[in-house]
Amino acid sequence: MKKLLTTLLLALACAGGAQAQAWPTKTVTLLVPFPPGGSTDLIARTLAPKLQEKLGGNFIVENKAGAGGSVGTAAVKRAAPDGYNILVTSLGPLVIGPHLLKNVPYDALKDLDYITVAVQAPNVLCVPTASKLKTLADVLAKLKAEPGSMSFASSGNGSSDHLTAELFWQVTGTNGLHIPYKGGGPAMSDLLGGQVDSAFININTALPQIKAGKLRAVATSSAKRSPLLPDVPTLDEQGVKGADVQSWQAFAAPKGLPADIKNRLRDAVVAGLNDPVVKAQLLELGFEIVGNTPEQFTVFQAAEFARWKKVIELGKITAD
Repeated sequence: MKKLLTTLLLALACAGGAQAQAWPTKTVTLLVPFPPGGSTDLIARTLAPKLQEKLGGNFIVENKAGAGGSVGTAAVKRAAPDGYNILVTSLGPLVIGPHLLKNVPYDALKDLDYITVAVQAPNVLCVPTASKLKTLADVLAKLKAEPGSMSFASSGNGSSDHLTAELFWQVTGTNGLHIPYKGGGPAMSDLLGGQVDSAFININTALPQIKAGKLRAVATSSAKRSPLLPDVPTLDEQGVKGADVQSWQAFAAPKGLPADIKNRLRDAVVAGLNDPVVKAQLLELGFEIVGNTPEQFTVFQAAEFARWKKVIELGKITAD
């Protein structure tokens, strides 16, 4: 009896291993919880063919937008944890939306397996080139001399640019005037036109306007200087501590993804990111390659979740 039981257990183990190693045997959907054309969609579509080359099978990108990314994220949460539905998302649905939106249909700390943070990119504090504010010291002096008068544009309440500004005010003990827009396009238009004083803009969006001489970069929110803006000092370098902010794109899956599939997928994502052509393209756009482990991402997710919860609660920020 004992021998028979041992034989059965070995057979089951071998079958499980063979099943995991056979993945993928059908189409894998990379679900992006936003409309086509954004940074997250770009990352998914850039890596899909690389994952297919590395892992075999067929990888497609599906966009399922709605409610700040929570609709698509919930769809992945409800999917079977078999490696055929993978979430490619920004930080929003994982560490911001849960604190802003009512009745988010998933628990961002419990309902997903975290695979890897693929890339990150800093925000840049920008002012129009015609502005009298030339440096971060000028910005801080104005904020302290005239509390609540300096305007900061954003693409909307609870957006990355809004929350970066809120964190900046909190750590510097200042208070600016938040001007939310319905999207990044209108915010950029009014910043370029001088209708608003400043904005924290993602480097991908800010870079063309900075290079064209239409915006002045005052500081970056990264821990170290961006290679794309080597002459622009960070907030930290200029004495503002605790305001390092990166937007990021990451891969996650329904809770319970087999470890073998999780590790193979993570390794394939990292290999794709470090493909010489892909890496050069992403760096040119302002993305820094991360490619951390599932364990590192899990720790990072919890820290980011707690961090933005505090910022949102302290700033009394709502999604409306």
